[in-house]
Amino acid sequence: MPRRVVRLARIMSLSAEMQALFATPEAPALGPGPRAGVASIDEIEAKLRKGAVAGRRKNLVRALVLLWHDRLDAAHEIVQDLENADGSYIHAILHRREPDYSNAKYWFRRVGRHACFIELARRVGSLLEAEADGALRARLLPQGQWDSFQFVDLCESVAGKARDGLAARLRRVQQIEFVVFLEYLLEAN
Repeated sequence: MPRRVVRLARIMSLSAEMQALFATPEAPALGPGPRAGVASIDEIEAKLRKGAVAGRRKNLVRALVLLWHDRLDAAHEIVQDLENADGSYIHAILHRREPDYSNAKYWFRRVGRHACFIELARRVGSLLEAEADGALRARLLPQGQWDSFQFVDLCESVAGKARDGLAARLRRVQQIEFVVFLEYLLEAN
């Protein structure tokens, strides 16, 4: 059976170079990894140069790609000194995956209500509606608003349960989070 490759092209329209940055056999785990099929830092840097991401958000895109490929330390080096909501958002995801849940919540408090939360709530709501998962939808989207703190709590509740059904759904939610945030970064670049 062929390996399933995560193809973000089905979800968003990006250049082939940007799609290649996220082509992995599976989406990131809720934890730190490592998982098979991720690129090395050198491979990521070469692909980033080829994709010619420019602009003020170049380092944020770089950090997000590194985080997708389980390169948490390298991503941390980039975002640790970025004193804005975008840097704090990647920092929060990174600590959620480490896992350092209380630190993730600290960084999500610094994020506040991020501009991409509206689109994130819409897409996660659609996913959970399609899966008929009203309970999870109610927790993650109280009053239709994305709740990053509930997501952190849910990720903590399934830590070490990779084959758990809830863990699999949360992993899909996390993939949507990466996609929405990347689209936001590229649009605002």
